[in-house]
Amino acid sequence: MLRRLWVQFQRKRKIVGYTGLIACAIFSYVLLMNSIPDKIYVERGQQPEYSFGVPVTESIVDSAEVFANQKLEKSGQIHVSKSGHAVQSTSSYQVLCRLFGVIPVKHISVQEVGKKELVPAGTNIGIYVRNAKVMIIGTGEVAGESGDRQEPAKNVVQSGDFLLAVNGEEVKNKEQLQKTVSFCEGKKLTLQLLRGAEQIEVSIKPVLSQEGIYQLGIWVRDDIAGVGTLTYVTDSMEYGALGHGVTDADVGSLIDLKKGFIYQTTILEIRKGQKGQPGEMAGMINYNDAYKLGAIEENTGVGIYGRLSKLPEELEDADALPVVYKEGIKAGKAQIISSVEGKRQAYDIEIEQTNYHSEGNNKGIQFQVTDEKLLKDTGGIIQGMSGSPIVQDGCIIGAVTHVFISDSTKGYGVFIENMLEH
Repeated sequence: MLRRLWVQFQRKRKIVGYTGLIACAIFSYVLLMNSIPDKIYVERGQQPEYSFGVPVTESIVDSAEVFANQKLEKSGQIHVSKSGHAVQSTSSYQVLCRLFGVIPVKHISVQEVGKKELVPAGTNIGIYVRNAKVMIIGTGEVAGESGDRQEPAKNVVQSGDFLLAVNGEEVKNKEQLQKTVSFCEGKKLTLQLLRGAEQIEVSIKPVLSQEGIYQLGIWVRDDIAGVGTLTYVTDSMEYGALGHGVTDADVGSLIDLKKGFIYQTTILEIRKGQKGQPGEMAGMINYNDAYKLGAIEENTGVGIYGRLSKLPEELEDADALPVVYKEGIKAGKAQIISSVEGKRQAYDIEIEQTNYHSEGNNKGIQFQVTDEKLLKDTGGIIQGMSGSPIVQDGCIIGAVTHVFISDSTKGYGVFIENMLEH
């Protein structure tokens, strides 16, 4: 009996051991794959340099090489230069990574680019965006004529629905919606909604409120305003800002842009960040045309974009810096440029790690604020600093995007190429 139990124990121990080895192998493989980017950039005419911190060797491949039973595609031909190095004659090619120089593990797409320079801005901007569609952000109660409280839209509409039309008439803004409802004479209204990718129709009977106005009991939004930071300006006055998109704070979705503008802004107050509570800049936006810097033409997950009609005064004497892509970023000292004190200034940070496969494409750089003055003034990264350019060794490498909720001295940044290839 004891012998049988011992044999069973030994078998189970082997199974656990094998399972552990398999789990360890899977973890190691995932770690290896995440250490190697899918795509890198290299200046035209230069040889790519690799330093991924894993035991792999790399070689340029052509379409005759096979990886994972599929032929690798390439653009153009490879020839050998006088120095003996393989050189790609077109703008993109493939590099095959082999573990210990033997086992094929991954191929990288290498994109050749021209030398690029950008002016790292770091200036405060006021942002105004008009939605392309009226968004429903929630429902609420309406106090009826007799004082009873009703919620006519509850379980009928949802936060994040877009209101397209009422009784077949297109709804262009919230003022038009209010006017349509107020003149409905208490009749049921048919609302055309966009919910996700699906268009649906719902009916709601308005309630006559104590003020004598018909109401649907829905909260809507058709514009949004806030404060952020300009990231870069090109020599043709194109700009990128924020490092993340303009989203609706209530539903978290990206704003469908109808029109938008950026303005010069004045920071009135800084609320320091604390553990579990990010700080923020409170600013005043002057919507006078004299303070308008330019239009917002695109709102994407990695920033807002457009063309400046005029350059902020702080940037008139600012020098352009070369761009360095993710594979050139090193752990260690760097700076962020921001205007938390009303003037453009560089603050010290320490880059702790880079993640080539960052989810959402705007958390590729993780850093720690080390600048004593910034820590004293703001507690670290605060709302409104999103878009502050990150500079290392005199080159622009990214932009601030997020703060750690649990620790405002730590933040994330987006790789500059993610903003440039929006």
